[in-house]
Amino acid sequence: MKKEVIIRNTLEGIGEGEVALHLAHILCLGGSCEINYNGTPFTIREHDCTIIRATQLVGEIKTSADFRVEVIYIDPVFIEKATPNNNYGMRGSLSLAQNPVMHLTEEEFERCLRDFQEVGRRRLMVWHHFLDDLMLSTIQTLILDFFDFHARINGAGEEIQSQSALTMSRFIGMLERGEYRKNRDVSYYASELCVAPKYLSEISKSITGNTANWWINRFTVLDISRQLRDRSLSFVDISELFNFSSPAYFSRYVQRYLGSSPSEYRG
Repeated sequence: MKKEVIIRNTLEGIGEGEVALHLAHILCLGGSCEINYNGTPFTIREHDCTIIRATQLVGEIKTSADFRVEVIYIDPVFIEKATPNNNYGMRGSLSLAQNPVMHLTEEEFERCLRDFQEVGRRRLMVWHHFLDDLMLSTIQTLILDFFDFHARINGAGEEIQSQSALTMSRFIGMLERGEYRKNRDVSYYASELCVAPKYLSEISKSITGNTANWWINRFTVLDISRQLRDRSLSFVDISELFNFSSPAYFSRYVQRYLGSSPSEYRG
């Protein structure tokens, strides 16, 4: 359970190490934070709840001196089990990919804080004979409250057609699991999802405003930029990590999408 649910009180290390692929659920207790997510700057303030599915898309973070936060990282497989079987989860998660920040009312903040505390309390009950089921139930309550907050802020609205939403959710899930490191062709994802590449790009554009190829490159570029900041990795190491056919092709890719060569970017 320690690896499935990880609790921290800092944003340091988000998207790295043991939480590299975990979903981040952030509750701001005080102060403020500027965070770049998916190339867009967002401000997280006191009483804001922020849900980041793809922590690989997190860039620069700047926090105020009085910033206080609680973060619950949850393994994507575990959270999939805990997510209620309704269509709102697909709609909400895709919406949060565009804007992950929700400003809560006083009552919602208190409710969310109790949910966070309950997850922490239950997680320590290692003697419980049904700990996995207990945690699934506890996190499902947390998720349902997230749905409620999101519906109040954004309106219940019309549901995205379930098949399109399911396909898009599965596509983003594949990227969140890091499959872009080995496969960056839309045709690969379309084949895995049993749809045509054109259909995948069309529903991606209609639901998120960006094509499937844009999402693949977005995940790839931000991950590469993170790896380039790690000076312990050579350019050959990074090229191999992302399955480029040669270091030269890797260099051209970085030049195209980051606007500079790997050596220039690293400085």
